[in-house]
Amino acid sequence: MHSEAIDPTGVEWTRVDEKYITVKYITGITGWLITFAIVGTPLVLSWTGIWAEFPLWLQVLVIGGLVFWTAVDLILVPRRVRAIGYHERADDLLIRRGLLWQRVVAVPYGRLQYVDIEAGPIMRKLGLCTVQLKTASAATDATIPGAVRSEGARLRDELAARGQARLAGL
Repeated sequence: MHSEAIDPTGVEWTRVDEKYITVKYITGITGWLITFAIVGTPLVLSWTGIWAEFPLWLQVLVIGGLVFWTAVDLILVPRRVRAIGYHERADDLLIRRGLLWQRVVAVPYGRLQYVDIEAGPIMRKLGLCTVQLKTASAATDATIPGAVRSEGARLRDELAARGQARLAGL
C-alpha cells in the first residue's frame, strides 16, 4: 500500500504479521458483543414489559445501526492491519498506520528513552507482541503492534542500541 500524499518516497514498509488480523478479530468481536449486550438490555427489558416500551422505529434504528457499524468495522480489519508498517532509516524509525486517517510518525533514535515489548494472552498464543517506543514526549504514539516475537526482540535491542549511540553523541 502506498499513499502519495503521506508516504516518504523510496520507503519499503515492513508489515506486521498477518496473524495480527486474528487478534483484531477476536478483540473486535468481543468488544462488539459487549456493546450489543449493553445496548440490547434495555430493548429486551422493553420487549418483556419490565421497562417502558421504546418506539419500534427507535429499536430498528438502534439495532440496524449497530449491525451496520459492526459489519463495516469487522470488514475493514484486514485492511487496517495491512496498513501498519515500519521502516528503519539511518537516523530515525518511521511507523505508518491508518486507512482514512493515515499517520506516519518519525521517531529519532536520539529521542528514545526506552523500548518496551508487551503481549497479552491472545498475542502470546499467536507468537506476536507490541513494540512500544518511549520518548520524552507524552504525545508520541509510537507503537508497532503485531510484530513476531523474535522481530520484536530484535527491534528492542537494535533500537535501544541506536538510541544509546545517538544519545551519547548529544
